[in-house]
Amino acid sequence: MKHMNSEVKEERTSNKKRIDLFLVPIVLIAAFLSLFKIWTDEYANAYYTAAVKSMLQSFHNFFYASFDPGGYVTIDKPPVVFWIQTISAKIFGFHGWSVILPQALAGIGSVLLLYVLIKRTFGVWAGRFAALAMGLTPIVPAVSRTNNIDSMLVFTLLLATWMLFRAVRTVKFGWVLAAFAMIGVAFNMKMLQAYMVLPAFYVFYVVATKITWKKKIAFLTTATALMLAVSVSWAVVVDSTSADKRPYMGSSQTNSVLELAFGYNGINRLTGNTSVTGSSHKQPAQTEQQTASSETKQNSNSSADSSQSSNQRKSSFSQKMQAPGGGNQNGMFNTGNPGPFRLFQKGLSDQISWLLPFVIFSIVGLFAGVKFKGPYTAKQKESLFWLAWLLPVAVFFSIAGFFHQYYLIMLAPPIAAFAGAGAVALWSMYKQHNDWKSWLLPGGILTTAALQVYIMSPYVSSIGVAPIAGVGALGVILALVLAIRKQRKNSLTNYLGAAAMVVLLAMPAYWAMTPIIYGGNSMLPSAGPDSSSGMGGPPSTATNSKQSGFNGMQPPGSSSGNSSSNNQMQPPSGSSNSGQMQMPGGSSNNSQMPNSFSSKSSSSKRKSGGMNAEVNQKLLNYLTKNNTGEKYLFATTDSTSAAPYIIKTGKPVMAMGGFSGSDPILTVSKLKAMIKKGEVKYFYLSGMGKGGQSDVITWIKENSKEIPSSKWQSTSSSAQQGPSGNGTLYEITLK
Repeated sequence: MKHMNSEVKEERTSNKKRIDLFLVPIVLIAAFLSLFKIWTDEYANAYYTAAVKSMLQSFHNFFYASFDPGGYVTIDKPPVVFWIQTISAKIFGFHGWSVILPQALAGIGSVLLLYVLIKRTFGVWAGRFAALAMGLTPIVPAVSRTNNIDSMLVFTLLLATWMLFRAVRTVKFGWVLAAFAMIGVAFNMKMLQAYMVLPAFYVFYVVATKITWKKKIAFLTTATALMLAVSVSWAVVVDSTSADKRPYMGSSQTNSVLELAFGYNGINRLTGNTSVTGSSHKQPAQTEQQTASSETKQNSNSSADSSQSSNQRKSSFSQKMQAPGGGNQNGMFNTGNPGPFRLFQKGLSDQISWLLPFVIFSIVGLFAGVKFKGPYTAKQKESLFWLAWLLPVAVFFSIAGFFHQYYLIMLAPPIAAFAGAGAVALWSMYKQHNDWKSWLLPGGILTTAALQVYIMSPYVSSIGVAPIAGVGALGVILALVLAIRKQRKNSLTNYLGAAAMVVLLAMPAYWAMTPIIYGGNSMLPSAGPDSSSGMGGPPSTATNSKQSGFNGMQPPGSSSGNSSSNNQMQPPSGSSNSGQMQMPGGSSNNSQMPNSFSSKSSSSKRKSGGMNAEVNQKLLNYLTKNNTGEKYLFATTDSTSAAPYIIKTGKPVMAMGGFSGSDPILTVSKLKAMIKKGEVKYFYLSGMGKGGQSDVITWIKENSKEIPSSKWQSTSSSAQQGPSGNGTLYEITLK
């Protein structure tokens, strides 16, 4: 207890000191990587941006996180982050940068929080290095530059960590409740992903708190109950509300938040089960790749391929894109093959694993001499916390059936924490010991440099041989010189140690800048020379490696023009074109998204020629002119075609099957009732997202009048070729 009191006094004393001048450039680097040029991303992730546009229009839409202004269907995530984005858009105006800003600030905040957490126990230099490592972890700024949820999620979990550490230091139960309640808030950001840190919270509190076992159990039980109550609070309100009084819960199969949380956004992420159920009948389970294949089979040089040709493409593509981790060497969406070394495979390693060998050596050093029964020092206790965060999350990503690269940001805090704490600890052991511990520092430097050479080797065509050879050579030289000079304690040795740390952070720093250099992808962010594709992996052989991963896509009603080979759907093999398989929101089956909603490397606004490039103005003019009071401007199969028109006009557009087109929201009888009530009469069908809607789509085609394309279809050719341009506009009026 005396030790605890001394720590609290030391903390109060340090807080009175001036700001750490070494921290200032670290924060500025993090701010640059997270904020620079976000103003050029006009629409960010269109699926989420459309929701913010809708949520600005009414409290009903705001509370339920409605995707469309009509309150037809919600987005596929809880609302807390989107509440924050909507407030930001209300304050600063509706822009791409205003919905990105909260996540960018959260990324910067995470760097600061990690500095505070590590500095207090491991020392100021450990805090500085941990903060720098966090800011330079490539996936961190890549995610922070988008309106995806994960940056805010990590910040919230680090804030909960700060509260937990304070609870242990002060032995105050209120801070325990606050920490676990904050995890409940995080649950309402991205559901079960927030619970990944629970093992660390439980283990640390049990080991570090100096109270009786009876109190520990009572406090943790109460805190957990509060966490669960906060977690399900919004879900209970929504699920207990009559279905006709609220939007359908997007991407669920039973219109339930709890089913979405523990199924689609929970256990299914581990199992990789992304099957869908039809609204009126069940159909065979489809993998995401197969669905994407069927949805994009029209993307060819001809706008009217035969059924046989389409099926051949579908079969060939599906064979290449087998289930997660199978067939393709990079796995589904370039997330590798499940196994113990998955985090070292390309596609994942360059996002998060640059310092993993050094972290492993750091863990060995930090736990050297620890006895199971204790007693434990403050450093050992907090090291146990970060280890209990790191291991379960690493195991999940090593075996999970379905996730996206940017989810790996969950590993950034413990990796950065061990990098900072370990650097100081290994340096101390190197200087003070003559046994095996003194070899941990040069060993960590050598193995980490070797891994970085391995990570960069597939990118030799885009980054050149020099940086790869430089990191390898310098890593070997510095490790060997440090090993030789192990017994010498002088300033040169200090400089060599500092130089080694610079070498190990040089290429992660470059990788962290690639979304700025090459352009990022707001739907599925990743870092690397092909960051605009959002798929990671080796560089493209395409003629323009900076093209969006959604090149080949075109807004509804645009003319097909002439396609090129670069516009064809390709399996995720690391090329920039493979980004066409990405899905907004990190979710379900939809693979089509207009090119303009991707991020591109450009000094101008990333909007591919202005807002009219995302919306077929001739179609919009036709629909607006012929609207006779209908609630919905038009209906379409899924969110892809709907999102740009919602963003452009702020008017309701019905995504009949939700995000992916597979939600069992609509039946023929419901649609008839809506048409008779005058709520909708125009339907744009492009062959996308039919899963679970085949009966509805068949009925529409059989009972509608096809509108001649000359009245609404744009004749201008575009580089954005794709199946959206091959759709058909229908009109239905029932009396």
